[in-house]
Amino acid sequence: LLPLVSVNQILLLLLVLTVCAILYNKVHQVPLALKNETEDLESPEEMEEEIPVVICAAAGRMGAAVAAISSIYSNTEGNVLFYIVGLKTTIPHIRKWIENSKLKEIKFKVVEFNPMVLKGKIRQDASRPELLQPLNFVRFYLPLLIQKHEKVIYLDDDVIVQGDIQELYDTKLAPGHAAAFSDDCDLPSTHEMVRSVGMQNTYMGFLDYRKQAIRDLGISPSTCSFNPGVIVANMTEWKHQRITKQLEKWMQRNVEENLYSSTLGGGVATSPMLIVFHGKYSSINPMWHIRHLGWSPDARYSEQFLQEAKLLHWNGRYKPWDYPSVHTDLWENWFIPDPSGKFKLTRPES
Repeated sequence: LLPLVSVNQILLLLLVLTVCAILYNKVHQVPLALKNETEDLESPEEMEEEIPVVICAAAGRMGAAVAAISSIYSNTEGNVLFYIVGLKTTIPHIRKWIENSKLKEIKFKVVEFNPMVLKGKIRQDASRPELLQPLNFVRFYLPLLIQKHEKVIYLDDDVIVQGDIQELYDTKLAPGHAAAFSDDCDLPSTHEMVRSVGMQNTYMGFLDYRKQAIRDLGISPSTCSFNPGVIVANMTEWKHQRITKQLEKWMQRNVEENLYSSTLGGGVATSPMLIVFHGKYSSINPMWHIRHLGWSPDARYSEQFLQEAKLLHWNGRYKPWDYPSVHTDLWENWFIPDPSGKFKLTRPES
């Protein structure tokens, strides 16, 4: 009898162990199955790093933002996320334009900029009032608008991108640098253009060296300036160095002492950046910022040079959606007409 009991006990024990093993496997296989399903649900695009690009959509210039976005989207396989910044009154227009055109495929977020942050920080300048538009100062406040990204590209609206924006995003920033810009002395091909249109490319053209506060900076007036219309920025460094606070400080000092707004350069958004970033920025490949296309209705670059350029910038008064202007064909390649008909190109025949 005893051996029979022992055999039964052994069989029972084996049965219990088998059931436990089956239950153990089932319990521990469930998370694996879920994990695999989750991985299968993630498309390669979702796993790819996002390239955040900030562009402003100002009233009267929305066609510029649309053309810039169109050119970027058409020339890259990268996972671009557009942050389109506007004022409360202009946001519905730009959103409708995108959603009712071939740009409806892009990934974008519309961000409202509150101009009240600029109260008391901008000195009125009658010579070029368009430079005082609130959205000109969006680049000062990038960390407040863009929360989750370490690296951000900011572009002026009057640009066209002919290269893959991934290349610009891959720009290396040196340790301790919050941003990368293009030097205004960096490309020999542009020197003749600069001389012919009287474009300023040194600090003397942007800051009033008659003022003690400017002389106290210890920056030589012949120092090469840079153009903040194309920026690759490191948000961690920007916040760590309190760049926005520094820029605001110089804006307020200009209101009190008129340090730069009436000088030759004219760009009231450029001058504080020249001060704050002096000697503390990395360089962008010169072909990623070919500028001065808007400084004269006559001065032109060679077609071959423009074909090789990665990014074209119509900085200056003569914009490619207006008349007169130069190289408008390159810009119009990327323009998408306004479905609402509010924005129209100015052309000789119109």
